[in-house]
Amino acid sequence: MKRPILYVAITNHGFGHATRACAVAATIQKLCPQVLLILVTTAPRWLLEGYIEGDFIHRPRALDVGVIQADSLTMDKAATLEKLLEIKKNQRSIIASEVNFIRQNQVDLILADIPFLAAEIAKAAGVRCWMMSNFGFDLIYRSWGDGFCEIADWIADCYSKCDRLFRLPFHEPMQAFPQITDVGLTGGCPRYFPEQIRATWGIVAPPAKTILLTFGGLGLQKIPYQQLKNFPQWQFITFDSFAPNLPNLIKISDRRYRPVDFMPVCGRVISKPGFSTFAEATRLDLPIVSVTRDDFAEADFLLQGISNYNYHQILTPQELLEGSWEFLLQSPHPPHSREPIAKDGNEAIASAVVEYFAAISKP
Repeated sequence: MKRPILYVAITNHGFGHATRACAVAATIQKLCPQVLLILVTTAPRWLLEGYIEGDFIHRPRALDVGVIQADSLTMDKAATLEKLLEIKKNQRSIIASEVNFIRQNQVDLILADIPFLAAEIAKAAGVRCWMMSNFGFDLIYRSWGDGFCEIADWIADCYSKCDRLFRLPFHEPMQAFPQITDVGLTGGCPRYFPEQIRATWGIVAPPAKTILLTFGGLGLQKIPYQQLKNFPQWQFITFDSFAPNLPNLIKISDRRYRPVDFMPVCGRVISKPGFSTFAEATRLDLPIVSVTRDDFAEADFLLQGISNYNYHQILTPQELLEGSWEFLLQSPHPPHSREPIAKDGNEAIASAVVEYFAAISKP
């Protein structure tokens, strides 16, 4: 009997989409060990391997651009528009190339997070396209106004050809999608016991005084590390290889470790607005400190989400980058909602995919 083949298309935007898609793909692989995963993404293989323990094929292809950024908060809208127009111009050749690959490899299903051309590719290849996300890039581009509206309309039209959307929490309405299934939070789980992390990395401060600093795959060039000197009895953890050497700053350079692996030993995580960090922290009930972001439409939905479902502190960029970090001496605000948030996104999406494979394999 033919093994099921899943083509996982991941947006060319930061690392967060890749980590959450890989968390789902890993769950699919555990439920259906015979599945062949094809990960279509420009994200580095070491990142994918951090979430998927089994075998997979890595096809480095960019099906979209996301947003071109210098770091996690600094965007280049002009360069983004130029690249989008180039993709639009070349969409036929991009689609044809992927359709040929999909047919040659007998792909059974596309799961996309959330490159818009994936739906067009699936339609041309004659396979179904399911997507997963809390926002569409039509939302981001439309909010930028003139010059982007036509692009946003084109992307929304692509999304309208998606067969099923698994809508994650902290979401915008995503009205371009005709078939929506709401699911819980996705994300990775810590691979180590807290005692292992503490012993390996020499973490001696209590959780209340242990802070994880994470600003996604692009990092943040302006982190005011000098403020850490005001908290000599605290310990801070960063994955920023360019961070200065400070006595209370632990720099993680070993790629076997991920931010989620350190969350159980921390009392708070300081981050930009990003779904994957927010979701993994909320799944572990870890309070979040984040900043407002007026130029990225998804941020409002993310910040509202953590305000409703997690202990939180929301700062202005000036408070984070120029302030004295006295917010660390204050208690996070409790969540506004009394209802717990669903945390079963990995399992819900994976189960649906495995059930689909079972259905199409029946004679």
